[in-house]
Parts: sequence; C-alpha cells; structure tokens
Amino acid sequence: MLNFREATKTDALSIARLMMLAMDKIVYDFIGKTDYEEGVLFLKKLIEQEENQYSYQNTVVVEYDNQFAGTTTFYDGGKLEELRKPVLELLKNDYNQIIHPQDETQAGEIYIDTIAVSEDFRGKGIGSKILDYLIDEIGNKQGKTLGLLVDFTNPNAKKLYERKGFEVVGEKMLMSENHEYMQYKPKQ
Repeated sequence: MLNFREATKTDALSIARLMMLAMDKIVYDFIGKTDYEEGVLFLKKLIEQEENQYSYQNTVVVEYDNQFAGTTTFYDGGKLEELRKPVLELLKNDYNQIIHPQDETQAGEIYIDTIAVSEDFRGKGIGSKILDYLIDEIGNKQGKTLGLLVDFTNPNAKKLYERKGFEVVGEKMLMSENHEYMQYKPKQ
C-alpha cells in the first residue's frame, strides 16, 4: 500500500540519494565534478535547509509497505529566483562554482522539479501514482497548472506524462542539456 507524506529533515539523505537518480547530470554540472557521494552531500545540505527549491518543505515522500520508495519535489514557479538563491550561495561557498542556470519554470505554475522512485520499487507503477497524486492534489483540487521538464533521451517518461494529460509547450535549456517543457492544465 502507498502512503504519501510530507518530508522531514531526517529524510534528507534518503531523498538526496533518490534525487540523484533523477538529476545526477545536472548536479554534476552544478558542483563542477562527477562525484556521486559529493552530489548526494550537496543535495542533502539543501534538503535539510528551509526556503530553497530542494528543501524538505517542498518534498513529499512516498512509502510502499512502510518502506521509502519514492519522492517528489515541487514548488511555485513564481518563487524560483528566491528559492534558487540558497542553492547558488552553497555552490559559491562550498564548491567555488558561480553558475547562472536558466529558468526551468515560471510564474503561474507549480513546477515538478523531481520525481524519483527507488530502484527497489521500479515497475510497480509508483512513478505513475506520484503523478496522479500531484495532478489530483495540486492540478485538480487547487486548480493550478503543473510544469515539468523531460529529457529528450527519456521517451518513456514523456509518454507517461502525455498519458496523464501533460502537453509539450516548448523546450528549455537547463545547464548543458535541452529538455522538452510540458504542462498539465487543470480541467475547468
């Protein structure tokens, strides 16, 4: 049985490891090196903090039979600039990295930053259920547009998003990779 709950600071390491499954290349671009453990540490620090785009405050944990199975991180796209500031500060202070990432979202949507499912729980439809949860709770109940980026090299994810009602509305660069930009608009 699936259980969705708000993340806590104590979930940070588990969340960081799952987030690396979804965004390792971007994290490596951020920190300036291909080092998995360093990437996890970078994300863990941010997840434990408040008021940033990767904070536990913006994350929901998905448990399958009381085991940590997945996670999703999402936030108001209109707050991207303020939520990104702590990320850029950490990169500058701890990694001597000064980056200027493109805006992956915008005002008027809730941006789904990551959906990640543990390798131990793949093939059980958990990714699909996470999307259903976001569409129902944020899209339909709150009447908000959802946005996300999908890697051109991940056609299976794109097909899933399309089945759930997302449509391609453009392309967006994020660090060194171009992505398809998709949105779900709630039914009026």
